[in-house]
Amino acid sequence: MGVIYVLLTISILVAIVFFIAFVFSIKNGQYDDVYTPSIRMLFEDELVKEGKEKSSAPPKTKQS
Repeated sequence: MGVIYVLLTISILVAIVFFIAFVFSIKNGQYDDVYTPSIRMLFEDELVKEGKEKSSAPPKTKQS
């Protein structure tokens, strides 16, 4: 029974260490996406075209 308590304590300590390492890596920007912003402009036109095709109503004009 004593072995279970030792293994449980060790596993909790290991989990805490991994959690601290995870939080540390997030705060240092490890998971920041640096690739997508550089290629976003290449695909931006396709998103605009899809938005225009979906709206079939003509744009309203102001009459003065």
